[in-house]
Amino acid sequence: MNTFCSACEYLEKHGIKPSLQRIAIAEYLMENRTHPTADEIYNALSVSVPTLSKTTVYNTLRLFAEQNAVLSLVIDEKNVRFDIDTSCHAHFQCCRCGKLYDIPIENPDLFEPSRSRDFFITETHLYYRGYCKECRNKTMG
Repeated sequence: MNTFCSACEYLEKHGIKPSLQRIAIAEYLMENRTHPTADEIYNALSVSVPTLSKTTVYNTLRLFAEQNAVLSLVIDEKNVRFDIDTSCHAHFQCCRCGKLYDIPIENPDLFEPSRSRDFFITETHLYYRGYCKECRNKTMG
């Protein structure tokens, strides 16, 4: 199955009507698991999709997040990044290079507050910061 079909099915599964721009953005997120910003997505796609505007990218990503098709990651105050992997996992951001990495969570129940009728949790964010292997070697010798 090609990425175009996968993107269409992915959008439909999340109740999003596919359009050329939406499919292009979903494909980009599927092929580039780098937690890109809206500007990075726009810059990467604007040449191949000349009808794409920054406003369309921002609005599409907001729609994707509202429909739980992507996670909006606000790890630092500078950028919102987007992750198409909506499974339960944590993120690690390198303090030196700024790259984001996925970290699997082996027991997600450990991160939920004790069950209570007072709360209905719709999302959980777990972030770590430090130095990736490459930057740690450069920083600490």
